[in-house]
Amino acid sequence: MSERKYRTNLNCGSCVAAVAPTLDGESRIRRWAVDTRSPDKLLTVEGEDIGTGDVEQLVASAGFKVLGEVEPPRGPGEESATAEWVAAVPPASHPTGPRPTYYPIVLLFGLLVLGTGLLEVGSGAFDPTRAMNRFMGGFFLAFAFFKLLDVRAFADAFAGYDVVAGRWRAYGYAYPFIELLLGAAYLAGFLPVVTNAVTLVVMSVGTVGVVRTLLARRKVRCACLGAVFNLPMSYVTLTEDTLMAGMAATALLGLT
Repeated sequence: MSERKYRTNLNCGSCVAAVAPTLDGESRIRRWAVDTRSPDKLLTVEGEDIGTGDVEQLVASAGFKVLGEVEPPRGPGEESATAEWVAAVPPASHPTGPRPTYYPIVLLFGLLVLGTGLLEVGSGAFDPTRAMNRFMGGFFLAFAFFKLLDVRAFADAFAGYDVVAGRWRAYGYAYPFIELLLGAAYLAGFLPVVTNAVTLVVMSVGTVGVVRTLLARRKVRCACLGAVFNLPMSYVTLTEDTLMAGMAATALLGLT
């Protein structure tokens, strides 16, 4: 197992999020981290049989550059120099910065359920169809909000596992706006059959990419809340996609 360090132009968290799917998907890399606070934007890569040329290609495929390899220190000062460099690098519990957590998405779902319930109470009676439309409208607007904070970072991360965005990058840029329009359509009651049909297709396609990633046991960052939070791809993501697809299918059956 070898460790190499590289100077890069990964200047910010969004840059790191963009390159994350590529580095996470390389089986020869065991662990990697970027110190965006250092002048050289140091990238450290630990793995088996992974050379400088390989890392350069991986980073370049995400639209960034490796500017050179940092040679390990030599001689009597090696130990102290290495310790100083390691201390400058943030903890690498996860390559893209903050610790992986499901808390934001669980909290968001909880608030959506609470908000939907309160709206139904205020309406005087519980209506399943209306409640489902309100929940789905709130879901899409909330998720679109986080993606729209940094559309490019979302599109780059999304392309790492989505079957359409991986081949057609424009879809990744359009996706937050698709969610935004779906959210508005659900809350406005606009063309329910069309709205639910589009939702069923979009969420089903998303499910395919998530299933493929999980079956391949790839450790990638879920882009469902954009590049704001460090959400690991897991069965939580799969549940999210299948739930929305299932609700859309249920609504279609009731409308046709």
